[in-house]
Amino acid sequence: MGNQPEYSNEGKKAAVESMFDSIAWRYDFLNHFLSFNFDRLWRWRAIKAISKSYNSPYILDVATGTGDLAFAAMKLNPSKISGIDISRKMLEIGKEKVKRKGYTGKIELIYGDSENIPFDDNVFDVVMVAFGVRNFSDPLKGLSEMKRVVRNGGMIMVLEFSKPSGFPFKPLYNFYFRNILPLFGRFFSKDKAAYNYLPDSVMKFPDNEEFLKLLVQSGCTNTHQIKLTGGVASIYTGIKLLMQ
Repeated sequence: MGNQPEYSNEGKKAAVESMFDSIAWRYDFLNHFLSFNFDRLWRWRAIKAISKSYNSPYILDVATGTGDLAFAAMKLNPSKISGIDISRKMLEIGKEKVKRKGYTGKIELIYGDSENIPFDDNVFDVVMVAFGVRNFSDPLKGLSEMKRVVRNGGMIMVLEFSKPSGFPFKPLYNFYFRNILPLFGRFFSKDKAAYNYLPDSVMKFPDNEEFLKLLVQSGCTNTHQIKLTGGVASIYTGIKLLMQ
């Protein structure tokens, strides 16, 4: 498969933006197809993990893509959901889906950088992200920004791929991610680099206890992990420190 090039922070950001622009037209189909539709279940579990103590929460969806996590979060009866992403092509598709689903006025999708979130401090009840943190050029900076814009007592929720350690998930996962997924991804998206990048980014990503430590470093407390499908994906949650 080959090693992926090393980028500076700004270089990775530009490369990720270009990559997601190029696969936006096939992104939703490939998410469902390549995950055997488990991505829908994972999003449902992620939304379920968000505390129900927030009444009509104001939610920020970071790296929203085409908005699937935001749509799933409508089950929380939010006052509003704002989604940000650096891929304008993904946002275009997401905005069309917002109109089609009748969520205009409830969900807004805007261009925004996860490491320089375009909102004031202490605005949101919940800040969430699905399959986006591993694409941040600086994950700790991105998590710190998420903590900045969530209010005291608010929740940060991260849904991300993780690496299973037990049998039979580990060998099956490694074979699928390194061989089958890139092959089908390239075939359907016509982008040779994007679906080589995906398994490479997952393998390099600090998951499990390492990621929980990042959440603590960003200023979260009460951190927790829920492993999904044998550890193929994980839900991480944390609460903003009340005294910050």
